[in-house]
Amino acid sequence: MTADTTGKRYRGSATAERRALRRQQLIDAATEVYGEHGYRHSGVKQVCEAAGLTQRYFYESFNHSDELLLACYEQATRRLRERNLAAAKAAGDDPVARSRAMLGSYFQALKDEPNVARLLLVEIRGISPAVDQAIEDALRASTHDMTLALAKPGQQFDRMLQAGILGGVIHIALYWMASGYAQPVEVVTETTLKIGASLLQ
Repeated sequence: MTADTTGKRYRGSATAERRALRRQQLIDAATEVYGEHGYRHSGVKQVCEAAGLTQRYFYESFNHSDELLLACYEQATRRLRERNLAAAKAAGDDPVARSRAMLGSYFQALKDEPNVARLLLVEIRGISPAVDQAIEDALRASTHDMTLALAKPGQQFDRMLQAGILGGVIHIALYWMASGYAQPVEVVTETTLKIGASLLQ
């Protein structure tokens, strides 16, 4: 490989890295902007200003705002799932302890990052078919996580019951958020565990 070819390769790599970094800056900024002001009340200019980038860099990575919202949602759900599964693993082998740990992790994350919570549970609904599909994918992934963390070897939970539990968790979270996170995380966790316990019976 010639020096010229090597130089082009490294320049190309550096360019790709800078582009990826700018994309990540936009996702992180948009998560905060959408969570604070609402997706429907936030424009490309506002997100770019929060990211410290000019608007031309937005269109380097995204065709329109819906694509950026989708990237924000997918990143937030992935991080939350990883956090919840790690909490379950650290709780040991008892399914009830694992369930309590996952719920506690979930609610603590919502309280720690209210802008992310609003993005995940409020701003994401009814935007576009692609975003609605991402929500369905995330719910299926959460169902898989529930089975992975709580089921005994070879056990399969009732999918309808799992869907009901997930819906209950979400509605409790929305109620709690609307109250300004008035109840302690431990109280919300134990309340929600009463619903989740039906899966373990």
